[in-house]
Amino acid sequence: MSWIDYARIPVWTGMGAVLLLLIMYLDSLTTRYHDIQEIKDGNVAVTTRFLMKLAAQAYILGQSIAKSDVIWEAIATSVISFVLLFVLEWIARAVLSKSIGFQLEEGIHEGKLSYALFAGSLHIAGALIIGSV
Repeated sequence: MSWIDYARIPVWTGMGAVLLLLIMYLDSLTTRYHDIQEIKDGNVAVTTRFLMKLAAQAYILGQSIAKSDVIWEAIATSVISFVLLFVLEWIARAVLSKSIGFQLEEGIHEGKLSYALFAGSLHIAGALIIGSV
């Protein structure tokens, strides 16, 4: 590795951290409850879903950085992936709600850990699929 490669590390890390913060903030706006307040109040289900989604987004970002030579390409891939996961989660929530009455968001807000694990696993599975592309 050259010194230029070493100089890229803090830039890519900083941009990745900012992107992850932005993505998780935008995600928190999509729930019917306030994620950060629920986490502060000790809602383990909300915290679990939030952390699983953060891990999924970090995995996607890591994979896109590994496959990209240009930072903006990695960022664009991560943003597109975030939108894809958001749409897939919305579809899954709608299908589960209408077909079997499984209310993911309400269950998570009520502190049901099984609901959070189910929702988080959708993001992890999606991230593994997207990251392999």
